[in-house]
Amino acid sequence: MTKLYPYLAFVKKSFLGLSAYRFNHFMGILNTILRIFIFWEIYRALYGGRTEVDGITITMVATNFILSMGLDSVFFVNDYYLPDRIQNGSIATELLLPVSIHGRMLADNLGHALFQLLFHFVPAVAVSVLFIGIAAPADFSMLLLFLLSALFGYGVLWTISFAAQMLSFWLINVWSIMTIKNVFINVLSGSMIPLWFMPDWMRGVIRFTPFSSIYFTPLQIYLGQLSFSEILHGFLIQFFWIVILLSIGMFLWKKGQKKLVVQGG
Repeated sequence: MTKLYPYLAFVKKSFLGLSAYRFNHFMGILNTILRIFIFWEIYRALYGGRTEVDGITITMVATNFILSMGLDSVFFVNDYYLPDRIQNGSIATELLLPVSIHGRMLADNLGHALFQLLFHFVPAVAVSVLFIGIAAPADFSMLLLFLLSALFGYGVLWTISFAAQMLSFWLINVWSIMTIKNVFINVLSGSMIPLWFMPDWMRGVIRFTPFSSIYFTPLQIYLGQLSFSEILHGFLIQFFWIVILLSIGMFLWKKGQKKLVVQGG
């Protein structure tokens, strides 16, 4: 347990650091709420007064983008934690510290995510539920499984970023890589466009990627669209991608350290 204390301290430091920027905090809430209401108006226009299209109700769609955008505000990942330290040379100091740099990366992100959960997700979703409304969870067990799946979804998102950041050992600027990564996540995770509306062939392709495991799998569980065997299968897929992506990231980390060239410091 004592080995966890330094990382818990990093989580606390990250959490408290955000509380100092109150204006930025309120703007973050406003940004999430505005995005939700913009998408609500877009889908209302697309549905044209109908309550259901191809078996997908407007309430299901609203639940999808409200919870997905809410989770998106919580699922903070600093894509430039490692690249910035390689560019400014501080990576040399980080490697000398008696703690894992990977643990520091995760702790820093978790502190931010915890802050976002309490002070962005909760108020933004509360306002959205009050003025738009969402479907209730299928039952209490599905709510608990949704929360567990959302935690695994964050793990998938974090390990995608972790693996991508390792490319900074070979690239001077990873901005383009991160931009492409984020586009794929936004489009293929179901956060912007529910995967129900994707063509069958595209949904088949997406199933072989980690992206649907981030947001869409938890949302399907919340809405009660998956049986317990399908939920177990969804958990296994999420766990599979976490292990694979983390393994890729660690492999690149070991290779990258041999090529490390400090750019500054």
